[in-house]
Amino acid sequence: MAQEVVKRALRLRFYPTNEQAAELSRTFGCVRLVYNKALEARTGAWVQESRRVGYAESSALLTGWKRSEELAFLNEVSCVPLQQALRHLQGAFAGFWAKRTGFPRFKSRKKSRLSAEYTRSAFTFRDGALKLAKMSEPLDIVWSRLLPEGVEPSTVTVSRDSAGRWFVSMLCEDASIRPLAPAPNPIVGIDAGITSLVTLSTGEKVENPRFEKKDRERLARAQRELERKEKGSKNRDKARVKVARVHARIADRRRDHLHKLTTRLVRENAVPINCVIVIEDLSVRNMLGNHTLARAISDAAWSELRSQLEYKCAWYGRDLVVVDRFYPSSKTCSACGHQVSVLPLDVREWTCTACGTLHDRDANAARNLEAAGLAVMACGAGVRPQRKPPGGHSALKQETQPATVGLPALWGGGMSMN
Repeated sequence: MAQEVVKRALRLRFYPTNEQAAELSRTFGCVRLVYNKALEARTGAWVQESRRVGYAESSALLTGWKRSEELAFLNEVSCVPLQQALRHLQGAFAGFWAKRTGFPRFKSRKKSRLSAEYTRSAFTFRDGALKLAKMSEPLDIVWSRLLPEGVEPSTVTVSRDSAGRWFVSMLCEDASIRPLAPAPNPIVGIDAGITSLVTLSTGEKVENPRFEKKDRERLARAQRELERKEKGSKNRDKARVKVARVHARIADRRRDHLHKLTTRLVRENAVPINCVIVIEDLSVRNMLGNHTLARAISDAAWSELRSQLEYKCAWYGRDLVVVDRFYPSSKTCSACGHQVSVLPLDVREWTCTACGTLHDRDANAARNLEAAGLAVMACGAGVRPQRKPPGGHSALKQETQPATVGLPALWGGGMSMN
């Protein structure tokens, strides 16, 4: 069977002219308006009539809005981003009806992400020049990375973040992403932490850069300046942008570090048939309830780490095993299997009372996670390397992978290891 080509988005900065910025700002506002009005109409139909409104009916409503005198300004922007907003709303409702997500929410003028999506009929791409509908000049893009040779984008998404930076994201096919060749390590267990961002079952520890902590004074100074400005003034808007730029700097550095780390983890661990990367299913939302560690946990970005591992494993033909959060990986001796009853967070090293082995807390947890992955490789999904914990939760939990290339579907009933 031919290998399916992966679609990936290339996100680049660009610098619009005053005319382009004004046109895109109008488009952002119209996209938000159409989304909110369609959501209001669909919500009303469900509450009052118990009737589901689909995309076709929403599109007909959009046509009527354009013909009205009150909303005639919708004709001044490209119609494609407006139609895409309705498709995004349709996807949100599809997730809600399938009980995957919550009920769609209205977009806020101040808090929602400013973006507009253009399909192939609403832009032209020739010789590296991208021109959007309703614009006379191409965008001034900073090509920090080139598109794959001979490939043109299928969709283009333009956005502006809270720091005032403009980005264009081009979705295209990338034939260079394919399953990787075997590498030295067949399986690796990964324990996420705060002192060390990750600890591998090989004994390697990756230091936590703590980007937020490094810029904490700069952020606090910018926030104090923001609080001193009068609400509604232009100076307050300028101060808000300064705060947003500090946050953007922290997020960009954190994301870059995680991309380098996860790419190395996926590329270095493989066997001739499969590579297995084993991680723990951490309930980050619940852990943020610990106000002593909440800031450090947020700075570590464990959810982003897992998300990147998931889609990169799918891209490169790796298997990702997710161990249940109730599996006592830290409290179980990786040498003899003895489990201690209590192990406080401030205890970083402990000695097994059964066999006398001295354990580093994180390295021991990573080795136990590796053993869980080996159990799956040998016997399939659902195998419990440890006795059933209280509450009836199984020790291993398999999850579906969001990407579509090179990875078998992993469900709770079993895992294919083809």
